[in-house]
Amino acid sequence: MQTPGALSPLPTLVYLDRLARARAEMTRLGIDVLLLSLGLDLPYLTGYHAMPLERLTMLVVPRDREATLVIPRLEAPRVSEQPGVFSLRPWGETENPVEIVSALAGRPRIAAIGDQTWARFLVDLLPLMPSTTFRRAVDVVGAMRMVKDAAEVEALRAAGSAVDRIAADLQAGRIPLVGRTEAQVSADLGARIIAEGHQVVNFAIVAAGENAASPHHTPGARVIRGGEVVLCDFGGTMNGYCSDITRCVSLGTPPAEVLAAYDVLQAAQEASVRAAAVGTACEDVDRAARRIIAEAGFGEYFVHRTGHGIGMDAHEDPYIVEGNRSPLVAGHAFSIEPGIYVPGRWGMRLEDIVVASHSGPDPLNRVDHSLVVLDV
Repeated sequence: MQTPGALSPLPTLVYLDRLARARAEMTRLGIDVLLLSLGLDLPYLTGYHAMPLERLTMLVVPRDREATLVIPRLEAPRVSEQPGVFSLRPWGETENPVEIVSALAGRPRIAAIGDQTWARFLVDLLPLMPSTTFRRAVDVVGAMRMVKDAAEVEALRAAGSAVDRIAADLQAGRIPLVGRTEAQVSADLGARIIAEGHQVVNFAIVAAGENAASPHHTPGARVIRGGEVVLCDFGGTMNGYCSDITRCVSLGTPPAEVLAAYDVLQAAQEASVRAAAVGTACEDVDRAARRIIAEAGFGEYFVHRTGHGIGMDAHEDPYIVEGNRSPLVAGHAFSIEPGIYVPGRWGMRLEDIVVASHSGPDPLNRVDHSLVVLDV
């Protein structure tokens, strides 16, 4: 999860442009006011991360008036004010912030509210705005956040390069594995993520042998042994943008069936990356990987979508999955991470972050894609 305040504010002009585009989308959709509380839409438009408290923080963005950030008075010193972007309305402990939000919103016919707003605040807001129809704020901000500008792509690239260096250490045998628990290696990866310049560790999955058949395995007391494949999937948040990479290593020469399956996996991942061109439907990128895995007889063991969008959030639109017919556009950033998981035996996944560009798919992770065999 993104740590509140971890994103350094950008120049005011960036937020003014984003708010102008949000208002243009509100006009197109007939939305009168945008209400943003917790979640990453708020810092995307203002640079401020709300603390997840029982005290309400909410940005009120009328379509035709100045935006106001309603915030607990004790949190106000954390805000980097952006003149012209929003005004600040601190509220005291004896005030009702929901009433303040309602008054600032006016009498909107349609309001868009942040997807991660706590239900308690929406429930309190509904009787104060009885004639208002509510819809999701993702309808306004989602398409904007999906398309990364050049600065956002470079932030993702820097975060990707940082975890590439950790993956290279893993493949070179510089991160001890045999005899350590999965939890110990996970903690080691987390420390390295921070040492490489990330402010937050989002996850560090370490799964050995049969545990790797669980895609989101929780590292525990299982001791890693020679003769097995270890899956490591890790990432964090660096200067507001996320990294995410998966590589597998084999501790000694793996069985022939594992080598054969990994060859299939690597071919599927490469095909999916190649397919991720501007104009290609997201589901066709998924199909490119899934077809190869299925034709090799492993279709039932590929149990998740091929990828997810990434940016300020580790998982966001666009999702690379069957049924998503939306075409990729330049600036979309997403993972390509097919996997094969045989319950009770072994699992494997190979993941890069890719940006769709007019010059073709741009993988942000470049470290070795093969199943590196380490001497034990």
